[in-house]
Amino acid sequence: MATGPDTAALRQVIQDQLKLSRRLKDRVAELEARTHAPVAVVGTAMRLPGGIDTPEAYRTFLYAPDPDSRALGPIPEDRTGLRSVYHPERGKEGHSYVDRAGFLDDIASFDAAFFGISQREAETMDPQQRMLLEVAWEALERGGIAARRQDRLPIGVFVGVMASEYGRRFVHDGDYTRIDPYHSTSSGHCFVAGRISYALGLSGPATSVDTACSSSLVAIHQAVRALRGGECDYALAGGANLILGPDLMVSLCQGEALSPGGRSRSFLADADGYGRGEGVGMVALMRLDDALAQGHPVLAVVRGSAVNHDGASSGFTVPSGPAQQEVIRAALADARVAPGSVGYIEAHGTGTALGDPIEVGALDAVLGTGAGERTAPVALGSVKARIGHLEAAAGIAGVLKLVLMLGDGTVPAGAQPGDGRLNPLIPWDRIALTVPREAAPWAGAPEERTAGISAFGLSGTNAHAVLSSYRPAPAAPADVPADHPELLTLSAKDPRALAELSRRVQEALTGLDAAGVADLCHTLRAGRVHFGHRLAVVGTDAATLADALAAGQADGVRSADRVILETGADTAVLDGALTELARHFPGLGEATGKEGTPAARLRAVLTLLGIKTALAGGDTAAPGARITAGGQSLTVVGDAPEDAPRLLTEALAALYRGGAPLRLDRLGAPGAVFTDAPTYPFQRKRFWIEETAPEPSHPVAVAVTPTRTVPLNRAEIGAYLTTELAAVLKADCGLDPEVPFCDVGGDSFTAMLLTKSVEQQYGVDLPTLDCPVEMPVADLLDHLSDQVCVAMGVDK
Repeated sequence: MATGPDTAALRQVIQDQLKLSRRLKDRVAELEARTHAPVAVVGTAMRLPGGIDTPEAYRTFLYAPDPDSRALGPIPEDRTGLRSVYHPERGKEGHSYVDRAGFLDDIASFDAAFFGISQREAETMDPQQRMLLEVAWEALERGGIAARRQDRLPIGVFVGVMASEYGRRFVHDGDYTRIDPYHSTSSGHCFVAGRISYALGLSGPATSVDTACSSSLVAIHQAVRALRGGECDYALAGGANLILGPDLMVSLCQGEALSPGGRSRSFLADADGYGRGEGVGMVALMRLDDALAQGHPVLAVVRGSAVNHDGASSGFTVPSGPAQQEVIRAALADARVAPGSVGYIEAHGTGTALGDPIEVGALDAVLGTGAGERTAPVALGSVKARIGHLEAAAGIAGVLKLVLMLGDGTVPAGAQPGDGRLNPLIPWDRIALTVPREAAPWAGAPEERTAGISAFGLSGTNAHAVLSSYRPAPAAPADVPADHPELLTLSAKDPRALAELSRRVQEALTGLDAAGVADLCHTLRAGRVHFGHRLAVVGTDAATLADALAAGQADGVRSADRVILETGADTAVLDGALTELARHFPGLGEATGKEGTPAARLRAVLTLLGIKTALAGGDTAAPGARITAGGQSLTVVGDAPEDAPRLLTEALAALYRGGAPLRLDRLGAPGAVFTDAPTYPFQRKRFWIEETAPEPSHPVAVAVTPTRTVPLNRAEIGAYLTTELAAVLKADCGLDPEVPFCDVGGDSFTAMLLTKSVEQQYGVDLPTLDCPVEMPVADLLDHLSDQVCVAMGVDK
């Protein structure tokens, strides 16, 4: 006999399916949210025409009272090739009719020692690589991201680069004798991003992008995708462009792509081609949720981006209006932003009679009249009109401008009063776009500021990104305890740099309140890499800290491998001290609130701060606690529990000055976040190979007779290796024997060159010398001497 369905079982099946459906929907929503997750700009850095090398300098330039201020100038004296091909006559074969552009003030100077690069390699290295290293470091510092090489942080590097013209000066009239092993790594595009990751010890993806004028905006697009996809937790994205050789300049002039006056007249009636410019820029990026959770500054938010190609357009280098519309719509969809909410566009705006009308038409079709009802037209501008078209770095120059504009809430003039009328081929009276003639406040509330930026490559690759301002919800003022002691730490690789950094920080302290001091000190402790030359002071306010910095360096305590913690028998004092530490430094609460004896909890606090301790055998007669390091005793808890925060910070200051590898990210005051602070003062030297080369010589091959073929003693071999290693690295001032080999620029190429020198000097055949790059120079030279002695049969 058939029976009916089990109602209870059926109900359970339905309930289980509903739960599963809800879980699947939640998972789909989670994946969808991750796919479109907003990305925070947490740090910026730049080198732009007109001496612009800080965000503050760029802001001043953009809103300069002088409406005609432009960062354009004549060809620098040291650009011999560019000067040699200039001729004012247009169309003259083999020549350029342009003698003005947006040139950088100094591209030859570089702090090679800071990045562990030898003088020999620095001379060979494309200045684009050198400058990208510096701006990458500064962007991370401004974002509060300490990139210690040994940590291998998951930071991706995405760099737009188009030309690499420095390397051509190593070859003249078929003479290749000036090319050495560093030529390839110093000139190839693939090494531009990889160099940054190697020098900073980063583990994320490293990609160099060449899509011509859209390169750096495409790099930002790739960085956003990598962050959303979990390929990295941080990203550096930007680009570089230097005008170092005549080839591209001549080619562009032969095609009459350039303006004879050297200026991009974006959207103007007299637009006659684009003006070239140089520049290097970088942004540090994080997923917005991560940046907020970790207290990093949020300067602006990348909501979405897109990249496409013109495809089969009317010409390989001719812009395509339909393709531009497509990429803008795709970026808006990725950003989940309605077209009508975009209030400003940083346009590609090269200032060409062909390109400008096509671009404006595409913008209006999507963001202007095509967006439906608008309360105000979209403001339009292009920084190219003032600093030149930075080609591979054009996109990052525009993004850096947008970051400032979105934060300030001010739109700078898109055309100057003396620029004359706008392009008559564009129907300005029938479109919802406008080019402002003077700076004005951004329309709408701060949280509603949204902007787009376009970059179109000569290769046909188009990119568009959508950015917005970020205004966090009002937070209660940070409750910094009265008389809160702040530990301020500074370090550098060079004593002159440390002194300069100290002066800058003293200026930054001026006028700061308690919360500002807490933020600054937290940034310098937790958002910086700590080097060998150190300074640490303790104070309760800005003036006290500044005075202590001005007074100079106090002695430090060198910590041995074993630090001893001795505690008193009065547990009430230790308990009270732990409570005070947790009140002043909430980040230590993880240790202070643990179960266990007060001594064990205090030891856990020190462990969090990077101090590995061993407890003494018994309680001391003193009521508090002290640590013994390097033969010196430091009190961390005294008779009064309320003194513990001051005593601990003073002990940490002494250990820091002594070189202890402390971890100070947990030492922030209540509410402390990362803030803008002075960046590292690079100590630059000039590294430059002149373009003028001597007539090539054709030496007759002569058999080389070894200088010595009989075994020598080990001392002579060691002396030769010491001298020759300095010569290979071009270390004019010699080599510090205590510094690791990699920090003076040593690598496998150095080993190969040194091997050849030894073979020629002593007439022996050697395998490539084994050079452990982390070994101090003195130990390495001893190691190499042993290898040579074995090969030559000389007694050690």
